Amino acid sequence: MAISELKSEAVLDYCRQHSRADSPLLSEIEKYTWENEDVPQMISGPLVGKFLQSIIIMMNAKQIVEVGTFTGYSALQMAESIPGSGEIHTCELMEKHAKTAQAFFNRSEHGSKIIIHKGPALQSLEQLRSGNFDMAFIDADKANYLEYYKRCLTLVRSGGTIILDNMLWGGNVMNPKDVDSKSIRRTGDFIHKDKRVFNTLLPVRDGLMFCIKK
Repeated sequence: MAISELKSEAVLDYCRQHSRADSPLLSEIEKYTWENEDVPQMISGPLVGKFLQSIIIMMNAKQIVEVGTFTGYSALQMAESIPGSGEIHTCELMEKHAKTAQAFFNRSEHGSKIIIHKGPALQSLEQLRSGNFDMAFIDADKANYLEYYKRCLTLVRSGGTIILDNMLWGGNVMNPKDVDSKSIRRTGDFIHKDKRVFNTLLPVRDGLMFCIKK
């Protein structure tokens, strides 16, 4: 491993050590994911999780939509920070992941705040009420990222936020060659030109695009 990579890992560890620790169940979900899933790096991780919690606390968000449940880590992160009357509507295509996530949610005092919508996310999003959400988090298949963003923009209220994960895609967006890289680059370019939002691309983990709807 290169010295620069060692330094990068050391910096990330330092950031994690100086951020609010995950709850025991969140740590268990992360451990389970890395030990049992074929592509465990799909999990958002503690730094992204604490960023999501920070935004929720800052804006007092109560209604949140998520695209991409996976093992339930990010949904539970957000559920821990919203009030008892709040809701997380999370969309998941794979039955396996929905079952895993629900099993963890059932063990949490915050699990009742989370509603899993199974099936293609674009279909699930069409069933939700426009303007009803304070915040959206997108972390699913990259081919549909732009469509997820467009739909979430209608679901989120004015002054609400949309956060998209993996917007750097390991740096490949700067010279995109594969389908996923091209899709993410297209999404990033579209958002940057979208006058309906104020956007900032942050180099947190694999890139977080943070949008505030005007």
